[in-house]
Amino acid sequence: MNVLEKIVLDKRKEIEEKKSLYPIKYLEKSIYFSTECVSLKKYLQKFENQFSIIAEFKRKSPSKGVINEYAKVEEVTLSYMQSGACALSILTDEKYFGAKSEDLSIARNWHYCPILRKDFILEEYQILEAKSFGADVILLIVRILDLPQIQKLSHFAKSHGLEVLLEFHDKNDIYKCSHFTDFDIAGINHRNLDTLQFDYQNSIELLEKLPKEKFKIAESGIHSPDTLVNLKKSGYDGFLIGEYFMKSHNPGLACKELIEKALEIWKKT
Repeated sequence: MNVLEKIVLDKRKEIEEKKSLYPIKYLEKSIYFSTECVSLKKYLQKFENQFSIIAEFKRKSPSKGVINEYAKVEEVTLSYMQSGACALSILTDEKYFGAKSEDLSIARNWHYCPILRKDFILEEYQILEAKSFGADVILLIVRILDLPQIQKLSHFAKSHGLEVLLEFHDKNDIYKCSHFTDFDIAGINHRNLDTLQFDYQNSIELLEKLPKEKFKIAESGIHSPDTLVNLKKSGYDGFLIGEYFMKSHNPGLACKELIEKALEIWKKT
């Protein structure tokens, strides 16, 4: 059993426990449940002539271990937005990423910008959770879902006003969804789930196989302005970056400097 399979197995147990502790009627009482979502697609359009960064808040990961254990959501996310980020991504998985559901709600309290709930979504219940936390966008990972599940979850999310970021890792993921278009944004994750290595060239090749009308996000392993510029030149509309910022003593400053350096390179090309 690989790490991803173990995460999914544990996530199913977690979902069942949460269902008993927080029934749907409880989730629906959240002040955010009836609030209109902020569109990530519109923000990507707004930032189309810049490097549209979806800045991620996370404390640890299965591959890197502890990254920034004592980081405070309100401080980091505020510094992200002041540094020119387009949107936020908030991890909500506790066991493997050291996150808390409250992290997303805290970010929502502080910001009017698109917020992605980053988790392993397997059931409709989690989408209702996302809505109750204050999320605007959910992530659906193609690798851990079959096509009927993807269709069902995407439709359910959109029926509740949430946008859907569909994440692909390889050509098999894209083939699985080759005739499915009911999602908002396509994300290509550079990480090979088997080796945990990054393959940017593969991500550039996959880009050509995605629907041309969809917004496209590059995810994972972006650590330099040169990589950012090369990916943008290839056709990516936005970039989800977390570890590079979070391992810094000042994540917001790291975000600001990466954007500034990328813009300098971009202007020279």
